[in-house]
Amino acid sequence: MSSAWFLYNCALILLCTLLLQQTDGDNNTDGTKEGQQRQCIETDYYYEYTECDSTGSRWRVAIPQQPGACLRLPEPVRGTECTFSCEAGEFLEMSAQECTQCAAGSFSLGSGVRFDQWDSMPVGFSSLATSLTNGPQGDDTLTCNSSSWQPQGSYLESNRDECTVSLIYAVHLKKQGSVSFEYQYPDNNLLFEFFIQNDQCQEMDPSADKKWLKLTNHGEWAAHTVNLKSGTNILYWRTGAVLTKAVKPVLLKNVQIEGVAYTSECFQCKPGTFSRVPGSSSCDLCPRDTYSGHGASSCTPCNTTTHYAHEGSGVCKDRPPCSRKDYFQIHTPCDSDGKTQIIYKWIEPRICLEDVAGAEMLPPLGEREPCPPCNPGFYNNDTATCSPCPPGTYSDGMKPCQSCPAGTEPSLGYEYKWWNVLPANMKTSCFNVGNSKCDNMTGWEVAGDHIQSGAGGSDNDYLILNIHIPGFKIPTSMSSSSGTEFGRITFEFETSCTADCELYFMMDVNRKSTTVVESWEGMKSRQLYTHVMTKNASVSYTWAFQRTNQPSDTRRYVNDVVRIYSVTVSNAVDGVSSECRACALSTRPSSGSLCVPCPSGHYIDTHSSRCTECPPNTYLVSQRTPGSEACRPCGPASKSNMEHSLCYSDCHFSHTEANVTLSFDLSSLGSVGSLMNGPSFTSKGTKYFHHFNISLCGGEGRMAVCTDNVTDLSVTDGQTKGEGANTVKTFICQSTIIPANGRGFHTALASQSISLADRFLGATVESTLDAIRARPELFPETIKKVPDINFYYRSLEPTSSCESGRSTVVTLRCNPEKSMKGEITVPSQCPAGTCDGCTFHFLWESSGACPTCTEMDYHRIEGACNGRLQEMLYVWNEPKRCMGGVPLPEKKVLPCESIEFWVRLGAGIAAFTAVLLVSLTCYFWKKNKRLQYKYSRLVMTANKECEMPGADSCAVMEGEENEGDMEDEVVYHKPSLLGKLKAIASKGNGEKYEHVQLNSSHPKALVWS
Repeated sequence: MSSAWFLYNCALILLCTLLLQQTDGDNNTDGTKEGQQRQCIETDYYYEYTECDSTGSRWRVAIPQQPGACLRLPEPVRGTECTFSCEAGEFLEMSAQECTQCAAGSFSLGSGVRFDQWDSMPVGFSSLATSLTNGPQGDDTLTCNSSSWQPQGSYLESNRDECTVSLIYAVHLKKQGSVSFEYQYPDNNLLFEFFIQNDQCQEMDPSADKKWLKLTNHGEWAAHTVNLKSGTNILYWRTGAVLTKAVKPVLLKNVQIEGVAYTSECFQCKPGTFSRVPGSSSCDLCPRDTYSGHGASSCTPCNTTTHYAHEGSGVCKDRPPCSRKDYFQIHTPCDSDGKTQIIYKWIEPRICLEDVAGAEMLPPLGEREPCPPCNPGFYNNDTATCSPCPPGTYSDGMKPCQSCPAGTEPSLGYEYKWWNVLPANMKTSCFNVGNSKCDNMTGWEVAGDHIQSGAGGSDNDYLILNIHIPGFKIPTSMSSSSGTEFGRITFEFETSCTADCELYFMMDVNRKSTTVVESWEGMKSRQLYTHVMTKNASVSYTWAFQRTNQPSDTRRYVNDVVRIYSVTVSNAVDGVSSECRACALSTRPSSGSLCVPCPSGHYIDTHSSRCTECPPNTYLVSQRTPGSEACRPCGPASKSNMEHSLCYSDCHFSHTEANVTLSFDLSSLGSVGSLMNGPSFTSKGTKYFHHFNISLCGGEGRMAVCTDNVTDLSVTDGQTKGEGANTVKTFICQSTIIPANGRGFHTALASQSISLADRFLGATVESTLDAIRARPELFPETIKKVPDINFYYRSLEPTSSCESGRSTVVTLRCNPEKSMKGEITVPSQCPAGTCDGCTFHFLWESSGACPTCTEMDYHRIEGACNGRLQEMLYVWNEPKRCMGGVPLPEKKVLPCESIEFWVRLGAGIAAFTAVLLVSLTCYFWKKNKRLQYKYSRLVMTANKECEMPGADSCAVMEGEENEGDMEDEVVYHKPSLLGKLKAIASKGNGEKYEHVQLNSSHPKALVWS
């Protein structure tokens, strides 16, 4: 670069020399031209320095206003050193190369340049929107063309959308210098960074802590200064909202750069400003009702009878007739008679005329009315003012202060519900970004039963109300509690607006930076809002009301108003007491009624006034009242920690159904699980992801943590990263991640960290718990017989869209095909994890979510008997639905008999059985024959006359059955089927007997029928 500048300087000197030689040559060759052209005078040219060479030297050369218009330009002479510069209020007079004071009506920064007028974009500044090429269609490069920094008169205003827009200015310094500017950065939904690049587009000192700018309070300007190196410096102010449109843009003014080479002229004061004496380094604003033009050394008064001018005006304006918009009402403080009344005052500075046609006069004074009572904790001793009750006493505001009874202590805090005067720890102010008309005005006015926003000077004024709490003091009996609540603020308000008014509620912890807690737009009905303070620190709460964000010289929305009816702060260290609360008494007799702190996890027994530990698996509720009701039971499958401050899962769960108990060991899921879902795209095409951290079980030591990396600079040196104001530590949290290549930033951005689960409600297989419903239909159905386990959580902090806070359901599903760590998914219909913005659903599939194995989960397989040995194998039931627990038994080998032995034994038994059956058959056959023989003998004893033997002679005598000479044979023919039919037919003819034929060896046979 130095050689290039050297060649450029040589070329410029050579060009000037050639011009002089050509002019002399023309004069020598053509005398008529010499008579026609005149000698150059000072108005025909101007001086400039050449670029510095490698030795740090430069030349002063004369540059003609119009080349060839005159003859004999001054010869080049050696200039001042490259590092030479004049003091502020001076400029370098080039002809003498000496510093000279600026005249009155002008100013100079010496070696610097200042930009404080933004009616249009100054020369050298440019606004560049980064093209977004990450959209789902790839055609998002046209969506950011309208996004840019906009001049607003006295300041620049950034874009509010998620487009990344850079304000760029390049400056070449001859020596080391600096850049300083003032800015407003009130909205953390907007990213704002300032960095510097060299002429090679390399970022200079990219690790500097000053890259990300800190948030500012609403209406307050912060100053920022960065050192610059010699050479080319390209300055970047870069902004872009995080996914959603920001509430408030970044404002920039008074950009000043030190270290430029020199100033060859002074700058005239702009209209509305003046510099009275020579050698000024700045111009002053004209006072109210005066004006000035360009380059003025003094301001001209207006005719105040008919005209007016605001501070820093360039012209005087006509005074309009007075109207309703030019006055406001206030309540007077209580007088000695205890009376107050409504009075009306003109808005100052008064610019209207009341003695012209159509002008409206001030309304008459209101009637004197009794003053409202004192606020709780204050008393009135027949005076016009209310005084706080002494320590240890209390009052409801209407009765004298009384000492707290034995066994009780004052409940400190503030309860403002009557507004006769502004409380001592509250203050009000008015601020406008573009003007100072309302700087000395009262932003809010007391009005008896409420306090309301004041008139202000313009419709876009910020009307500020602030209350400061130096710290919090937990009641003595709870001072050892490990709870997360130190105090809370509750206020009741309403807004009545016809324009786009907005009310901000902000907090500033330890005077570091102000963050917006909640905001409300447009008209809002009367409602309550509560914010819980989770750390013991000095805090300032601020209400800021703006009727419209559009600047205008005409008052159109002066009747738009916000009213606050009550403000209550609990446990304020400097508070007063409106009541006494029960406390725990010491067990020592000598202590009397002295209140003592209860240990963590203890409540105050109302009967004994002693500290009593909560039962197992219960937790102490915040803002608890004395009694056992302060201990709430933990939900199903949960237990409390030792301090009884929260409930958690110990990673064990059991479920019994149909006399079968399933036991689950979820220890493998105890570490924090993470899920990055997406990508998603905004309407402008910005790619972003939702990152979730889930702590399922394991207790306080395994909480999930989400941290913003955009605003980490708000963390002080005494804090460690991860414990700052932008860190969330809870069961489940969510962060929004913007990849580095999606916004033109140099690193991925983590922002909007929120808590989704402050309290664990319990785990169950049921689909509903504490009014939170699991939605299994959002996930794929499972064919496994193992039931899903639902873990239920709730976030205690309400939001504008979720009045009861957010809730979360994590569904554990047994899937042996997954790893022990498993996989977390969200519903496909709700890629952000929630379908309504309030209830989040997650499915965690893992083999670690399967029940532990028992003897019921495997069976035995018996092998064949081989060599009188048999193997016993054990295998899992298919499909396997358990993990861990009882292991499979080892393979067993048992003695056994072979099959040949059993075959021989069976054959022998079969042969014996056959022989036995044959023997029995023969035996019963022979016995049957004997019976037949006996029957035949009985028949043969009948007489020959075919008479039946008598009863006493028909029997077979003893010994007859052995007679061998009996030759007769009795034959009995069993009737056949045909014979039976004949017998039946013969019955009809009187025959009643069957025929029995007797065969005998004798010639005569006896037959009867």
